[in-house]
Amino acid sequence: MSDAKKKALVIVESPAKAKTIAKYLGSGYIVEASIGHIRDLPGGKKDVPEKFKSEPWAYLGVNVDDKFEPVYVVPPEKRKQVSHLKARLKEANELFLATDEDREGEAISWHLFEVLKPSVPVHRLVFHEITKEAIQNALKTTRQIDVGLVKAQETRRIVDRLYGYDVSQLLWRKVAPKLSAGRVQSVAVRLIVDRERERMAFHSATYFDLSAEFAKQDGSKFTATLSEYKTQRLPSGKDFDPATGLLKDNAYLLLDQVGADELRNMLASGKFNVKSVEVKPFVERPKPPFTTSTMQQEAGRKLGFTAKQAMRAAQNLYENGYITYMRTDSTTLASVAVDAARELVSSQYGKEFLHPTPRTYATKVKNAQEAHEAIRPAGHPFQVPEKLRSELNRDEFRLFELIWKRTIASQMADARKQRMTVVIEGENALFQASGTSIEFEGFLRAYVEGSDDPDAELAQRERLLPELLQGETLNVAKMDAVSHTTQPPARFTEASLTAALEERGIGRPSTYASIIDTIQYRDYVFKKGTALVPSWMAFAVIRLLEDNLGKLVNYQFTAEMEDHLDEISREERENLTYLQEFYFGNVTDSNGVSGPGLKPLLESKIAEIDPRAACSYALGRPDSGEFQEDIVVRVGKFGPFLEQGTRKASIPDDMAPDEINLANALALLDQQAAGDQALGIDPDTGLEFFVKVGRFGPYIQLGQKEDEGKRNVSLPKGIKPEEVSPEIALKYLSLPRKLGSHPQDGYAIIASVGPFGPYVKGKDKDYRSIPKDLDVHEITLEKAVELLSQPKAGRGRGEPTPPLRTLAASPVTEKPIEVRDGKYGIYITDGQTNATLPKETKADDLTFEQAVTLLAERFAIAPPKKAKRGAKKATKKAATKSTATKKTTKKASKKVSKKKT
Repeated sequence: MSDAKKKALVIVESPAKAKTIAKYLGSGYIVEASIGHIRDLPGGKKDVPEKFKSEPWAYLGVNVDDKFEPVYVVPPEKRKQVSHLKARLKEANELFLATDEDREGEAISWHLFEVLKPSVPVHRLVFHEITKEAIQNALKTTRQIDVGLVKAQETRRIVDRLYGYDVSQLLWRKVAPKLSAGRVQSVAVRLIVDRERERMAFHSATYFDLSAEFAKQDGSKFTATLSEYKTQRLPSGKDFDPATGLLKDNAYLLLDQVGADELRNMLASGKFNVKSVEVKPFVERPKPPFTTSTMQQEAGRKLGFTAKQAMRAAQNLYENGYITYMRTDSTTLASVAVDAARELVSSQYGKEFLHPTPRTYATKVKNAQEAHEAIRPAGHPFQVPEKLRSELNRDEFRLFELIWKRTIASQMADARKQRMTVVIEGENALFQASGTSIEFEGFLRAYVEGSDDPDAELAQRERLLPELLQGETLNVAKMDAVSHTTQPPARFTEASLTAALEERGIGRPSTYASIIDTIQYRDYVFKKGTALVPSWMAFAVIRLLEDNLGKLVNYQFTAEMEDHLDEISREERENLTYLQEFYFGNVTDSNGVSGPGLKPLLESKIAEIDPRAACSYALGRPDSGEFQEDIVVRVGKFGPFLEQGTRKASIPDDMAPDEINLANALALLDQQAAGDQALGIDPDTGLEFFVKVGRFGPYIQLGQKEDEGKRNVSLPKGIKPEEVSPEIALKYLSLPRKLGSHPQDGYAIIASVGPFGPYVKGKDKDYRSIPKDLDVHEITLEKAVELLSQPKAGRGRGEPTPPLRTLAASPVTEKPIEVRDGKYGIYITDGQTNATLPKETKADDLTFEQAVTLLAERFAIAPPKKAKRGAKKATKKAATKSTATKKTTKKASKKVSKKKT
């Protein structure tokens, strides 16, 4: 191809971004996607090039003995895309690297440059929004690859690898296999564990006060609360010590139920008047435009989004040209954006709602991402959300509307309010009422910020009191004694954990979504509603790290590491020196104190760490009862359990650590002990049967461990152990029931109960769930045949059901991406990787770009395990492999790359 006919090649990260940019560049450009990183550190020693496999550092993929030189490999799933990009580069006369302008994007551009080895001119193309104007301006102001950003990303990647792999191996040896540690991940888990410890140590207190409804002479009413009686103030929740549940100051008047009722009876018929009325005006100013962190928090509070869900919707909005770049720590708006926002305020709300001068917001974060703007609608003038409703799916529209409102509100006038405080006196008692009135809505007309505390959010709303005058007489319409109980500190939600990490300077906001996703995937954390609850395994891991490697989960130390990485990005610190100090020693903290590095620290601790100490939590000793031994929570390889002398009991997976007090522990132990007592003897086998409770719920056990014919039968959800009689137990032990033969294929049909409930089974493991209105013990052959004739609702080995939708071919497998209905919900597959569709995303709304992103995220967390399946298949074929078979199996196993997280 002659140079005259060649075009410029532009490479971005994602197909969606490529499609959007291509619209603005015209016929002189070829736009391709790298589909994320094209190379990375090897997943482990097995993926390291052969020449390095014998090196002691091979498992790390980083030569720690020679300037921490990373070994980069192109994973198998990216080789085809790399070949494709090389072919397209041959058709080009220049190369534009248009990846995101942050550390990750800069590193992707650098890797592309290193792998493609272009012989044509190379330009770094950067922009913060994907609009025609932004792209054209970017073409006029290209630059070179930022070495500082690349070094910072590479250093971060190496530090995370050294920390993650070495500390994880320690956890495998001392706690349990397949655990993981991470520089930010482990600290995030510690935050959640620390909060649960506070809840476990918390002592609640109950106190009473009086709530009175007072009436003016004109009949209008309002409510006030007793604040003082006979010069003694009544306490509020903050006046109690959370460690003891006792009042911090005995000068307060503490009322119990009896005392509160007596006082109510005395005061209810008394005479009262207004002692004082105080009115104070105040203003409320709008919050800055969104950063990555505040967007995630607000999307969680107001829209119920997970951090991952918010980032996925924001990524789609950015790549399709609706918002500016969504990974930013800046609250700054470009002047054109300020003008666009102010024009909309005037046209949508009126000039009286416009702040007199353009507002500017200072950013507290100092790092390389500061160059970005805040997250805002792309282009100018801004598009009005309602006009985009038909173009966006539900998540995208709701997030865009939130970003739009926040941006517009940032340029609006202050809200003017008045706070009114009224004190009512009579019968030696003082009651107090407060109200808030809005004099001028200002920015509140467009946007009200959410809160992690619903009660606090309610408190900010307008609450009006009637007009009251000092000395005015009031009548008591109603008076009640009100009980209050102090509450332990609330568990973290995704939004409040994000805020806590950012407040401490730990990690980068753009990584919080993946961190929160990882700690849940690793079973360190599970959710109760929106609250993040730590598992007992998380307790064991954090205790081991705190007691032996405290620096690694120290909040200040981790935040300082982030500062060091920021200094490297600004080329104010030398990266190799930092890596040397971090891994081998003499890291100097903010107080000028140096200490051992990661490697010598681990080597010195490996022998002295007692895993039993980390995995044991004493609950105490009962004061009374038959069993007086200490009760201990132990974390074992099969899950957490209680131990009291010779007695043991599993802890249900959904029971939070703060629920395991002495009373609940004794109940579980007694329940398990009752399960150790035989309910009866099975007439068919002569074996005893028991009702037991395991990690996954109650079940019937037939026989003891040593008995031939021992087996377990799950009990359906809703059946409590104490409700199981010998007759009920025998009914479930009679399962599976043989219903007869299928009238068409002749295969036996059975009915039974499994981990997912009652079912019928026919030919070749063809299962169907039994509906709730049918009894597994009574279902007939005819009904079972009818169920088996229906399309399968979940995955199985039988005849596959057709996909709900088929999208375009995956850029990785080149097979169509299918949307399917599975046992655990709607999922997508490209023939290699399966990814569950988020509950809030409808199958009909899913775009190809979203599907590619979901599959890529899932692959990064848990690549498909081809090697094990292949090994099992080969074992079945022959007990002894031929030399050829061994070579084939070895060759196949090399192709598999498991990426450790």
